[in-house]
Amino acid sequence: MRLLFLGDVMGRAGRAAVAERLPDLRRDWQLDFVTVNGENATSGAGLSAAHARELLDAGADCLTLGDHAFDQRDMLEFVQQEPRVLRPLNFAKEAPGQGARVFPAPGGRKVLVAQVLGQVFMKRPFDNPFSALDRVLKSHPRGGLVQASLIDVHCEATSEKMALGHWCDGRASVVVGTHTHVPTADARVLTGGTAYLTDAGMCGDYESIIGMDKAEPMRRFVTGMSKGRFTPANGAATLSGLFVETDDATGVARRVAMVRQGGQLSGAAP
Repeated sequence: MRLLFLGDVMGRAGRAAVAERLPDLRRDWQLDFVTVNGENATSGAGLSAAHARELLDAGADCLTLGDHAFDQRDMLEFVQQEPRVLRPLNFAKEAPGQGARVFPAPGGRKVLVAQVLGQVFMKRPFDNPFSALDRVLKSHPRGGLVQASLIDVHCEATSEKMALGHWCDGRASVVVGTHTHVPTADARVLTGGTAYLTDAGMCGDYESIIGMDKAEPMRRFVTGMSKGRFTPANGAATLSGLFVETDDATGVARRVAMVRQGGQLSGAAP
C-alpha cells in the first residue's frame, strides 16, 4: 500500500499548499491513503469544521488533531459528525470523537490510524500514550485485521517520539512524529519493519518561527515581553511529510522517503 502522511498544516499558507499540491500527488504517486495532521490549520490554533472540509476535499482520507484539538469550538461537535477526523487517543476520556479508527482503502484493504499525545514537556498531563496504544495495536495487528497501520505521535520531546517508535516497531506499519513543526532527517525502516520519522515537519511557511510570523516571537525572545498575538506566516508554504510503501500481506514497511514540496525547502519524492 502507498501511504502519504503530511505534517502539521499551519494556517492559510499550509492549507493552500495542501489544496494546490495534494491532488496531483495522489494521482502521480498513485497513493492509496493520505493522512494529514490539521491541528494548526485554522489561524495556527486548532482546526475549524470549514477548514477540515477543505483539507478532506483536497484529498485527505483522515485528519489527525493534537493538543490544540478543540481550540476551535465548533470541532467539539464536528468531530462527532465526521469520522475522518481523529482527536488524540489519550485525551480526556470525556472528550468527543475517536482517537483511533479503521478506514477503508482501495481493493477492500483496511488502514488503522491512531494518534497519541506525549507527556514530556507538554503543558498539561495526558494519559499514558504507551498503554493507550497497546490496547489498539493488540486488537488490530498489522497484516491481520488491517493491511497497514499508522500512528501519529504528537510530542514535544524527540526522545519520547523515539521511544514510542521503537516500542511500536514490529506492531505498526508507520510511526511518525508531529507537533514541533521542524522536519527531522531520520526517516528509516526500523528492525521490526516499522517506518519511522521523528518529525514530519509542517505544511507551512518556513520563512517564520515554527510557522508564525517572526516579529512577535522574536520580540518575546529578545525582550521577554509580548506586544501582540502570534499570527501564522503567509508566505510560500512547503508541503512536508512522509511517503511509505508497505506490504499488504504483512503490513511491513518496504520503502520510506521524506517529502518536501515547494516553498523554502526541497527534498525527496518516491
